[in-house]
Amino acid sequence: MFHMHYDFDLAIGLIVVVFFICCLAVSFEPLKFNSLVCRYKKISLVINALILATVIWCLHFMGMLSEHFRIDQSVNNEFKVFSYLMAFMASILAIGLSNRPKLSIFDLILGAVLVGCSIFTMHYFEIRSLVLVPEQIQVNGLLTVFALSIAIIGSVIVLWLIRYSKKMINKLLYIRIFIVMLMVLIIMGIHYTNMQAISFDAVNYSLIASYSIGNKTILFVVFSILALILLAGLNLMLLEQRLKLRNKQLFKAHPDLADLILQDHLTKLPNRLFLSQYLEYLFSGQVQQQSKTAFLYIDLDRFKAVNVAFGHEVGDQLLVQFASRLKSKLNQNEQLFRIGNDEFLMVLEQSKLENAIQKAEQVLQLVQQNFAIADKIIHVSSSIGIAIYPDHGNNLQDLLSNADAALTISKSQGRNNYSVFSYTADQQHTKSQIKLLNDLYKAVEEQQFILFYQPKFITQTQQVCGVEALIRWNHPHLGQLTPSLFIAEAEKTGLIIELGYWALEQACKQIKIWEQTHLNYFPVAVNLSAIQFEHKHLFSILENLFKKYSINPHHLAIEITESTAMKDIAASIRCLEQLRQMGVQLAIDDFGTGHSSFLYLKDLPVDELKIDRAFINNLTVASKDEMILESIIHLAIKLGLVVTAEGVETPLQAEILKRLGCQQMQGFLLGMPMDAQRLNEMKYNGSA
Repeated sequence: MFHMHYDFDLAIGLIVVVFFICCLAVSFEPLKFNSLVCRYKKISLVINALILATVIWCLHFMGMLSEHFRIDQSVNNEFKVFSYLMAFMASILAIGLSNRPKLSIFDLILGAVLVGCSIFTMHYFEIRSLVLVPEQIQVNGLLTVFALSIAIIGSVIVLWLIRYSKKMINKLLYIRIFIVMLMVLIIMGIHYTNMQAISFDAVNYSLIASYSIGNKTILFVVFSILALILLAGLNLMLLEQRLKLRNKQLFKAHPDLADLILQDHLTKLPNRLFLSQYLEYLFSGQVQQQSKTAFLYIDLDRFKAVNVAFGHEVGDQLLVQFASRLKSKLNQNEQLFRIGNDEFLMVLEQSKLENAIQKAEQVLQLVQQNFAIADKIIHVSSSIGIAIYPDHGNNLQDLLSNADAALTISKSQGRNNYSVFSYTADQQHTKSQIKLLNDLYKAVEEQQFILFYQPKFITQTQQVCGVEALIRWNHPHLGQLTPSLFIAEAEKTGLIIELGYWALEQACKQIKIWEQTHLNYFPVAVNLSAIQFEHKHLFSILENLFKKYSINPHHLAIEITESTAMKDIAASIRCLEQLRQMGVQLAIDDFGTGHSSFLYLKDLPVDELKIDRAFINNLTVASKDEMILESIIHLAIKLGLVVTAEGVETPLQAEILKRLGCQQMQGFLLGMPMDAQRLNEMKYNGSA
């Protein structure tokens, strides 16, 4: 039997090449090059695995040459392909495992076993591709098992050290040197242990030796491939070193630049960007294991009023003093961040709920102390929402969202208070409203709305005498939403302006269609919010819409609520008179629920009075509601107004209203809100 004979010059050269290749591999955290190909992660993973597999395969091939193998033209290429595929599998497993954000012990061991087995199998297929008579190979089972053990255990250690090195920034160089040395020992150990485990008889070995085509040519090709990979890796490594050097020079030239990126310029507190990095470290498992962390979302009450009353400079100084007070009371393992205009976040590491409540009470007391700014004494209060990690969320987004929901509850309870997030109906509703508000911005931008039309009927003849345009939101996930779910939020944010003008234009488009098709659903009533009724561009936009669609202005009706009309009587009268001059019909909506005053009603230039459904819901014969309705209807008719009752849902209600002399009715009993196509298909009497 013959064992392998070694060319020691090639063997030493092989060790040197392995050392440099391992240095490159560790420097680039298995050749992943994230900064260059972050947009194409999957493609990058495959390319890097191909490069690393080529390196492993070439190194192994050089090792075979150092053992005096004579390669014949009749080499089994299929086994060589399988050998390379095993190297590729080992590479892609190693790179994938080292790049995963979280890796359990089980995943690490399982992955290392697969990597080790792949490398070992690659060696086997490579031997099979060179040996012409495999039946005459003798294999030492003990050494083979030992080589496999080296592959698996070595893979576990190297993968764990690569992941561990990312966290040990201060000792990164020493750890990487140790990893390189270990990888060299493992690769060479696997190779030479496997080769020592194999022996051949004289016939087979002489047969191999008799087919020589020139090892120098093969060796030159292999060295060329390795040299190209090595040069490419060195170039990338030098490029990255240059970038690091330039960054250092930049920070030396501008020492405050790094702080400015992660720091709020006004209060000098860490900002939201630093918060993300801080929590990533906090939740990584090094500091946070089984302990809890409290998040206090702090907001100054009515801070906007301070800016309006005293100016923005005073407001800025208030924020600086407020931040300074809070910062002075921070204990160990407590951090304060400024995450918005007047919004701050206090993070209490390893804190129970009781400690968070005590800290919240301390903050409230600090804020209640007066602030002396520019010879002025400023009195403010704050509201606080508390969320606990991991009870109320496992990531920054959920924790901030839940703490903000708790903050909203604190404000609704009178401010100058704190609330702890809980999965109650109220707080869940608050949280859902916050999410809905966020969706509303996108909905307005993408126009995810549709107008429905609810017909009004003449009480005596049951003929259609107009329709009211009602907006609906086609939410992509929640389905069709009614105005009660989003109009209030739209008014708070000012989105109601854009939303209202969209509704006006859609109504004008529909009026144009009905005018052309001779369908008499006029007037089409559109509700205006108080904000839009006072908007300075209302009249110019209406004039442009009338010109754009060439419609009869009398076919459009504007409805405003009673509270809007009574807010500023003089201004309301001027606006209503200007609208009437344009030819628009006018109506007072929800009459009876606001500042009902017939004294002012007589001066308002309106055409229609719509009685709120609150008077209709419990309407019965000889009830107080009937007496009130009778008075409103008779007086409104004497003032020359058309009276419409909203919310008519039962035949009894319709009968009483008819007897009281109500001229028009609207409600589910007579007609449901529907889109224009469905309304056209209904073919109500008198609509054409």
